[in-house]
Amino acid sequence: MRKNHQEILLASLGKASVIYPPLVKSLERDTPSEWELTSTEAYHFLKQGAGILEESGFGIFVPNWWKQDRAAKVGIKLKLGSKKNRLPQISSGLMGTDALVDYDIALAIGDEEISVEEWNRFVDLKVPLVNINGQWIEVRKDEINNILNIWSRRKLQNQGKLRLFDAINLATNIEEESIEQVETQGWFADLLEKLEKPESFKVQEQPKCFCGKLRDYQKRGMSWMMYLEKWGLSGCLADDMGLGKTIQVLALLLKEKEDKSSLGPTLLICPTSVVRNWEREAYRFAPTLSLMIHYGQTRLSGKDFIKQANTSDLVITSFALARRDVKDLRSVMWKRIVVDEAQNIKNPTSKQTKAIKSIQSQTRIALTGTPVENRLAELWSIMDFLNPGYLGSFNFFRKKFELPIQKYNKKEPLHKLRKLVKPFILRRVKTDPSIIKDLPEKQETKVYCHLTREQASLYEAVVKNTLEKLDSAEGIERRGLILAALTKLKQICNHPSQFLQDQSNLSGRSGKLARLTEMLYEVIAVGDSALIFTQFMEMGELLRIYLGKKFDSEIMFLHGGVSMSVRDDMIRRFQSGKDSKIFILSLKAGGVGLNLTKANHVFHFDRWWNPAVENQATDRAFRIGQKKNVQVYKYICQGTLEERIDELIEQKQQLADYIVTNDESWLTEMDNEQIASLITLSRKVALE
Repeated sequence: MRKNHQEILLASLGKASVIYPPLVKSLERDTPSEWELTSTEAYHFLKQGAGILEESGFGIFVPNWWKQDRAAKVGIKLKLGSKKNRLPQISSGLMGTDALVDYDIALAIGDEEISVEEWNRFVDLKVPLVNINGQWIEVRKDEINNILNIWSRRKLQNQGKLRLFDAINLATNIEEESIEQVETQGWFADLLEKLEKPESFKVQEQPKCFCGKLRDYQKRGMSWMMYLEKWGLSGCLADDMGLGKTIQVLALLLKEKEDKSSLGPTLLICPTSVVRNWEREAYRFAPTLSLMIHYGQTRLSGKDFIKQANTSDLVITSFALARRDVKDLRSVMWKRIVVDEAQNIKNPTSKQTKAIKSIQSQTRIALTGTPVENRLAELWSIMDFLNPGYLGSFNFFRKKFELPIQKYNKKEPLHKLRKLVKPFILRRVKTDPSIIKDLPEKQETKVYCHLTREQASLYEAVVKNTLEKLDSAEGIERRGLILAALTKLKQICNHPSQFLQDQSNLSGRSGKLARLTEMLYEVIAVGDSALIFTQFMEMGELLRIYLGKKFDSEIMFLHGGVSMSVRDDMIRRFQSGKDSKIFILSLKAGGVGLNLTKANHVFHFDRWWNPAVENQATDRAFRIGQKKNVQVYKYICQGTLEERIDELIEQKQQLADYIVTNDESWLTEMDNEQIASLITLSRKVALE
């Protein structure tokens, strides 16, 4: 039996030596059992012979140190921070991105550091395999020399210290330049852990002066911004629309005022359409903040602006004015700059973006409801606003990340980029388990919109004409006059084209339409779906055409003239999620009897002044089968009858007899003075 085994072994070795001739040496013994190799012979066997023999059906066992996933890596070991844990010098309570981090760089094989002398010794051996401290290492001379050059250059460049920015960049991107491992110590290790795991830092209590109750995730968002700013770093709060980014920022301002850590005013730059929303939210949730609205024809400039801004906690202005008044804005040393709807600075070469980036501040915050990591040029521009230079120049970024990811669909640079930006982006979505338990099933938000100058002029003309006729009108004529005026004013608030029926361009003429478009972009960007309710068939048709072009998709519009079969097909298509994610419905045709749970956003573009009717419409989405929280947005043109009627409806006790009706007929019971007060335009408030 033993002889048979030996014969089989010899026969097999004979076949193997034909395939890989160096094995002939193993047959020189009568009973071959082992073959001692030089390091060069072993290298050639591992590099070539093993693979050839394995392909021919021979079983090959190689040592663990040769296997790709277990081989000891030759490269650079990076040490960041100090065991002594002494914080660098800080001033004004902020660490600053120029703070220096202790830094050391060593040559290493696996986990073990080696000296330059040892490194040079094994390179000089001129053999492909060397044994260092019990570890066999493959020597690739070009790679080894490259690592040594990188090590020497970094040693000379940094001389034991790195800027905080550079240290974070290296620690989150260790694959670069042959850095095989990074070891963080002391305060820097603690900072890095908290940046990479926002759930690991202490959550601050909400400020005492905050009028309302912050949810747990909102307190965490406020605390995250506070923690970044403590280190002089800037971040992007990219929570889903409806999760309260506005109040998290207001809470941050109140908290620092409460802690007496404010070092100057905050500049908030936002779209024109939300300037007044910010003002309202500030008065509602943070009334103790001193507020300055830099907006309108009477806004301050020069020394008057500087004086007023420096005595304010929060200065609010628009993107357009930030560009136009950039000289005044540069004259103030801002504690921070907050950019709301940060996608407005996505174009790095635009004059608006350049102007905003030129305004100096200690820290910056970007707010957006869309996942910025998905649009790389926009991501670079926002990160360049927050932490200039962190991702390199735009040309470097394009070459390093944008082209490999978008053009060649490479995964590795995408992975690296996400690691780099993760510490500076906090994004929570409504479906997160930690968020969904903290949210009500239905959230209602009033969206206040401005009028354009065209809308304001048309509105005032209708009011003037109505009040002139009202003095002599009585009975049914008076009732008809009031109802006709209300309809006209609501049409103007929607869009001048609805009132004029002029079939001209819709863009730039309606504050409501501008805000709706902005919000729908956020809805679509995260893959959600929306219902838009209007009581006017002609407005629904205008929206269908306009939004279809904007989003390059078919937008369905369900109204009373749609047949039952077409209606059923529309509902099926919307619920399947395969067609458009936007569904427009007339309030009467779509307000009852439909199941549209695919939508988790409901927009009331114009108001039906009976809460029960609006709630019925909302319940098309908020009903059994809905798996997401529903966001409801009620659009109101500020300074107009829409705002005043909304205020009246809020006073439910005084309107017990009015709100049981199904329309605005209850308004005709008001006297002329009340009607005038109701419909007269507050021009200063209403205009953009």
